[in-house]
Amino acid sequence: MQRKQNRFVLFVIGLVVAALVLTDLLPSFAQGREHMEAAPVSVARQEGGVILVAQAETPAQPKKRKTLMDLLFGNDQQEEAPVVQKPVKKPKAELPPAKPKVEKAAGATRLAVFGDSMATDLAKALDRFYAEDPNLAILDQAVGDSGLVRVDYFDWPKTIADKIAENSFDIAVVIVGINDRQKMSLNGQSYPSLSPEWVTEYSARVARIVQQLRAANKPTIWVGLPPMEAPKFGQTMIQINEVDRLAAFGGGAEFLDIYEKFATEEGKYTARGPDLNGTTVRMRKDDGIHFSAAGADKLAFYLSQSLRNYYRGGGTVGLAVADPLLGTEAQMMVRPPYQGLGQMKLLEVAGAVISLTHLTRRAADLVTRDTAQVDPTGFDLTQLIEAPVGRADAFGVGRVVGVEVENPTGR
Repeated sequence: MQRKQNRFVLFVIGLVVAALVLTDLLPSFAQGREHMEAAPVSVARQEGGVILVAQAETPAQPKKRKTLMDLLFGNDQQEEAPVVQKPVKKPKAELPPAKPKVEKAAGATRLAVFGDSMATDLAKALDRFYAEDPNLAILDQAVGDSGLVRVDYFDWPKTIADKIAENSFDIAVVIVGINDRQKMSLNGQSYPSLSPEWVTEYSARVARIVQQLRAANKPTIWVGLPPMEAPKFGQTMIQINEVDRLAAFGGGAEFLDIYEKFATEEGKYTARGPDLNGTTVRMRKDDGIHFSAAGADKLAFYLSQSLRNYYRGGGTVGLAVADPLLGTEAQMMVRPPYQGLGQMKLLEVAGAVISLTHLTRRAADLVTRDTAQVDPTGFDLTQLIEAPVGRADAFGVGRVVGVEVENPTGR
């Protein structure tokens, strides 16, 4: 009897389990049948030897039904609603609007840029810098492989003389030298770069160019060379810079030194630097010699500051070039160039010019006790003898306070 009861209980339990399993499986079978019935149907037919296939659209994914187990015990895994991302439309990239090209006036000032391939970069940058100025026209007169050493290849003194004769420009800018690190032939002999004979002749050629421009009343700005990446090449350019500086100043041209503006704080080469907006960008090209577009634009800006001495708009040269020593023997001496209207620029060479008009008050204090009592007529030598020993202006011959010297000369 006990066994029959146990079997009955097991039978009931089995029915319950079977009912639960069927309850979970039947919806799945139903969904599968629905999915099969809604599956895409392909219909093929042949027309003219070509098989055409029509396919029904794929229905959306059916939603999962809840089972009895889900109702009794719950479902911890809740379905997440699909996230639909709308495509983001990126704005169409557009180039910045081009600056309107300004036609140059008929009487515009003509600025000619002479030199080698660096002059080409500078001329393009000046053209960009003055693009909106109708009264200043930039003339690119550069010859890429030229220099001042190989006059047999290209003779700059003769070329500039021809341009002066044609009266084809009003202001001259010269930057040349990167091709001049080579031997120079003179009177059938060859002299190495930077030898005494080489330097003398090179300086004479620079001076000849400047003299021609000065005699024709053409304001001239001679632009120095920047640092170079190759050490030996850079050292040669530094020495050529110094030759150009003295020769240009001696002839009356303005020398624009740009070396420190494109160098590190230690005075060495650097390919990067701040542009006109203060952003650090590449200033030099990969060859370690030429300027990038940003570097050339920066150079054009510095040049524009010097150009203000001669051009102030309006299509005319602002300051006339006058040389009071023109035609005299003193014309060729090394001296500050006159830039018109009495303006004089001091030579940037040690000891060339010493200003006597801006003495500091401290210098006068070494001579007298009270600077307000300085004699405007000059310094009396008796003050030197009367100065007490120990004072800065005694110079070892001052008198000792409290001691009278009857015969200070010893005679």
